[in-house]
Amino acid sequence: MEPHGTSPDGNRPSLDAYAGHGHGHGHSDTPAPLGPVAAKVVVGLLVAIAIAVIGGAIALWPSQQSVDIPLPFQTSGGGAVSTEAGTITSQSIGTCGSPDAGRAFTGEPTPPVNDSYECQRSIVDITTGEDAGKRTVLEIAPGPGQPTLSAGEDIRLVVQTDPSGGVRYSFNDYSRGLPLALIVGVFAVVICVVARWRGFRALVGLLLAFAVLVVFMLPALLDGAPAIPVALVAGAVILYAVLYLAHGVNLRTSSALLGTLTSMALAAVLSYVAIRMTHLTGLSEEQNTAVQTYIGNVSVTGLLLAGFIIGSLGVLNDVTITQASAAFELASVDETATRREIFTATMRVGRDHIASTVYTLVLAYAGGALPLLLLFSVADRSIQDVLTGDSVAIEIVRSAVGGVALALSVPLTTAIAVLLARPITVGGPSNRAQRRAAAPARKTRGSGRHSA
Repeated sequence: MEPHGTSPDGNRPSLDAYAGHGHGHGHSDTPAPLGPVAAKVVVGLLVAIAIAVIGGAIALWPSQQSVDIPLPFQTSGGGAVSTEAGTITSQSIGTCGSPDAGRAFTGEPTPPVNDSYECQRSIVDITTGEDAGKRTVLEIAPGPGQPTLSAGEDIRLVVQTDPSGGVRYSFNDYSRGLPLALIVGVFAVVICVVARWRGFRALVGLLLAFAVLVVFMLPALLDGAPAIPVALVAGAVILYAVLYLAHGVNLRTSSALLGTLTSMALAAVLSYVAIRMTHLTGLSEEQNTAVQTYIGNVSVTGLLLAGFIIGSLGVLNDVTITQASAAFELASVDETATRREIFTATMRVGRDHIASTVYTLVLAYAGGALPLLLLFSVADRSIQDVLTGDSVAIEIVRSAVGGVALALSVPLTTAIAVLLARPITVGGPSNRAQRRAAAPARKTRGSGRHSA
């Protein structure tokens, strides 16, 4: 079924027929003809930014100094926590106080020497480490936050050394390796089947993004480097990798990349101003308090800033690549449309995209804060106190900063993409009437080439 409306030549669907009130993510691999001047400007800017990013990465690259393990993550001997795998073979409620609790043994555990109290007793087969093939017994007193174990479950055991030099085992966490691998595997397969080669490249981009965070950003922050430059450099490297990998090296992707980089810088400025204005500390979150207590050279406020910047990349990338693709597609559909008409039509797509993405942005943060909101709901505090408290205010500011950067990225990226999709041609048709008259001739010549 053909779209309603045609261009003045009577054959080509009109621009407005494709620029309805809705957004899509179609990305053609054959962009419209590009202007050399606009292309050189965009490519030149991206090359200059890339050089600056490389220089920033060199300057901010973390040193190789060792960092002491914070107390909560140490064993009783001051070393790093190590874990081994185990499988629960039996589970019961019984008297606690067995001399074999937490120790490796063979056979059955030694009974308690006296009747003290009852608890959850789990006999565990140790399956890895020096004591593989032996057993241990875990005694867990009932109470809030204590795990509920069942026979047949795979768990992780913390290995520690007691004052006498003996090895002791205790419950660490459930073993999630296989279920997580299956879930991630299903995710990767579905992405590759549906999006094919582009989906595979997107997954490779995700791995590179994770590598940038682990190899550069986190060590640099731990080294005491300023948060905003570190986050901007890391974010820029991630954007260059994921956009070009997923969408190909062309000017359509380049226009989206330039718009996203600019929007990321804007998000950094907005984040800094918003955190200063609202005096957010981040100390309402347990992890940030632990960072301030045990890693003194890391700024909690800097962590907040870096989190705001990196957290905005995904939604900015989504919006900018859609706007760039829409502008190029609309320009190729109606060759008689002016830059103003393409911009206006693409902005209609962008407004719908903004409306839907803002919901995604805010509701995603609200979903993550549900436990906190539940606690506030039973504390009988006023709504004003809840909203202005540090923990909730962080999410409000994060959503607002992301929303502002998102909204401004749409006209910015659209303008860049329109200039590339409908470049200013020196000596060529300068008005719509001339292009309309030239369109049938171009179409006829193109048909002749195909028939030949």
